[in-house]
Amino acid sequence: MVSNEHEQALMSDYLRTHAEMSRALAARDIGTVFGLLNRRGGTSLRALGAAVGMTASRVQEIINGKRHVTSIDVYERIADALEIPGHQLGLAPRPWESSEPVLITSNANRVPAQPDSILTAGLPWHWEAAPTVDAIYNLTRSDLVLDRRQAARSLAITFGLPLIDPVQRWISGPVTALPRARLETGRITPEDVDRLEKAARVFRDWDDSIGGGLARKAVIGQLNEVAELARERHQPEISARLYRVMAELAKIAATMSWDSGMQAAAQKYSVLALQAAKPTGDRALGASILASMARQLLYLDKPADALELIRLAQDGSRHHATPRVRSMLHTREAWCYANLGRTESFRRATEMAEDELNRARPHEDRDPYWITYFDAAELAGVTGGRLLSLAHRDLRQVTAAVEHITSALELRNPSSLRSRALDQAGLAQLHFLAGDIGQAVSVGTQAVETARRTKSDRVRLQLRELYAASTAYRHGPEVAELRERMREPVAS
Repeated sequence: MVSNEHEQALMSDYLRTHAEMSRALAARDIGTVFGLLNRRGGTSLRALGAAVGMTASRVQEIINGKRHVTSIDVYERIADALEIPGHQLGLAPRPWESSEPVLITSNANRVPAQPDSILTAGLPWHWEAAPTVDAIYNLTRSDLVLDRRQAARSLAITFGLPLIDPVQRWISGPVTALPRARLETGRITPEDVDRLEKAARVFRDWDDSIGGGLARKAVIGQLNEVAELARERHQPEISARLYRVMAELAKIAATMSWDSGMQAAAQKYSVLALQAAKPTGDRALGASILASMARQLLYLDKPADALELIRLAQDGSRHHATPRVRSMLHTREAWCYANLGRTESFRRATEMAEDELNRARPHEDRDPYWITYFDAAELAGVTGGRLLSLAHRDLRQVTAAVEHITSALELRNPSSLRSRALDQAGLAQLHFLAGDIGQAVSVGTQAVETARRTKSDRVRLQLRELYAASTAYRHGPEVAELRERMREPVAS
């Protein structure tokens, strides 16, 4: 491989899985690939040319369509320089791609992977309590010793019927009974489970604040410990609580993996979280997991699949979810409609989300802790973000989008750094769309400073969108300075 483990890849994991980049790679459209790296990834033409063995002017000519790449040797050189797996460019596996699934140990020895390794193709469908626990235990054990960059690009994401059909078991299949206790029960007490539940809350709060980069391995380790405990037999109330903690931790691991650019790992943890939640009978938690899976699909430009998951979540939790949970589900539904260009459906779902949140009482006892983050600030921010998407096609949406995101920023808890950075970067984009360059630069500068305090690939992706939005005004000195500020976080 061209780069070593201490170097930053020119193409981030997020950009590699972006829908437009995936289409360009599949079509071997190197001009678009280079253009996306330059515009969205913030990679200079000189740096890109140096990596692939071309001059900056040659790279520019390829972007402009004046030259085309046709040689297999050049395709292979580009794949190696940008760390693009061979199959994405229609090539044989590159020499730096592992020929068989492996685990990387701390002393760099290579050993065969376990059956449920992140590197194993396919999703771990089980729907029985004991096999689900074993799958979580094996997956976390392999993840703890796996090289992050290899895991991030090891597998494609599952879409369409291969994903939607198996998920139907969450709602249609019977609730799986938990293993019965023997005379000798497991080695933990209710007080021990209390501590595990508190630890899960701490990890969730950490993820909500700054993103998953720093704490991901800690969550995986905790999930591995809980899965090991769940392999023992306990009294029913202990088992039910362990499975719920396992589902919550797996959901957090999925979010943190996704936020770290590890898309395939995120989807596997989500699937296992959903299966761990089923024996507990906690339909609201299952719906929340499906909503997270849908959010990942929305970022990967699969709104139709995401909508299927949200409808399943709504159907399955109709008589179990609190108004706050139902409101969150309606915002994900609205997100799907916005991405599908169905503006009226988006408005209707957003109004339903507002109505449900108005029914929710502050600090309602029935609300599970994992939904307490969803408040008026979150609703305003999510709605503003979707209006931003619509504004790219219809500038009449700019005013409403600005109002919602501004309201979100006023209401946000200052500790919610990731959400604030996403709001600020989105608001700056809107100001560029409206031609208000001074405001765009001011808010964009705030976004960069907030982003530096997070460890979120989602924030970096939003900054790349802001960088692209600023391109038309790049010759102005204030915008040029903002773009220079964005280069480091965008390229990292």
